[in-house]
Amino acid sequence: MPGGYSAAIDESAVKDAAHLSAHASARDVETALGRDSRDIWDLAALLSPVAGAEYLESIAERSRELTRQRFGKTIHLFAPLYVSNACVSTCTYCGFSKSNEIARTTLEPDEVRVEAGYLLDQGFRHILLVSGEHARIVSPDYLCEVIDALAPSVPQISLEVQTWSATEYERFVAAGADGIVVYQETYDRQRYSEVHLRGRKRDYDARLDALDHAASAGARRLGAGALLGLLPDWRADVISLAEHALWLTRKHWRCEISVALPRLRPCIGSEAEVSPVGDRDYLQAICALRLLLPDAAIVLTTREPARLRDGLMQVGVTHMSAGSHTEPGGYTLGHLGADPQFDVDDRRPVSEVANAIAENGYDPVWKDWARV
Repeated sequence: MPGGYSAAIDESAVKDAAHLSAHASARDVETALGRDSRDIWDLAALLSPVAGAEYLESIAERSRELTRQRFGKTIHLFAPLYVSNACVSTCTYCGFSKSNEIARTTLEPDEVRVEAGYLLDQGFRHILLVSGEHARIVSPDYLCEVIDALAPSVPQISLEVQTWSATEYERFVAAGADGIVVYQETYDRQRYSEVHLRGRKRDYDARLDALDHAASAGARRLGAGALLGLLPDWRADVISLAEHALWLTRKHWRCEISVALPRLRPCIGSEAEVSPVGDRDYLQAICALRLLLPDAAIVLTTREPARLRDGLMQVGVTHMSAGSHTEPGGYTLGHLGADPQFDVDDRRPVSEVANAIAENGYDPVWKDWARV
């Protein structure tokens, strides 16, 4: 489909903004903080490693105020449900990579229903279906079967699977899915080619345009993200993600846009060179994104440690996963023996996460809409 984000992206502007970020002054940060609405250059200043870091407390406080103003004191909870770890793509940072010798399983629709039943009993009403990239095994027909199996009992179903055309996304929406999540991983083309060696995922532009296709197909919620740790200059990826989210917001203004900044976690067979992002930098990234994107949902997963998650829910995060497993059958079908995509850090049970949300003065939200 012509006219997608791959045709609109301005990579030179991102480089210029990243350069500004490295040289921003205290006055640049103060100006950005004082605005009612901000642009990509303000974001660059807020992310700066010197001036921005010195104003981190002020950035976090403004982010807290803006988040409460737009979302109230609520945290939306969801759970990932891995349906398959079959994959034909070779990605150097992923446990599902084709080159890894792991135990692979694809759940039958009835098995997916069992896993979903467990999550429903835990309180979840929003389930994110996740899989590796295997167009024959995890086909559109298979995904529609799985969605059909869950739609009568699960109010909110999202997909984080390989990218498809608008035609396939229309099928998923018609079956009952309302959200599509596609993380670009890194927006730097050179780095992208270095970590995606084989398979359909190697096509940078096709991945970049997927959320546009999904929105055109009727998806109500669009999730974009960058995997921090792949690119040495993590600020450039945050700026690129923000530009993508702004473009989606302008073109598909009826959709709910969410953004996420998952950090790399240990996994089987990982060969990617990792550029660690510290907790303080991570806090700065989350809060700066909030100041640029006041109405976007910001998602935080169990990749992050419990103490950090409890802190970030108070300054900008609006959506969190809990009690997550990253292997097919991980909730109730452990006898299948499938290997996970990566190791989670926050291993608290769902009830403990919900209690932590309440203890911080927030309301855990399990469901915010229903199909009529």
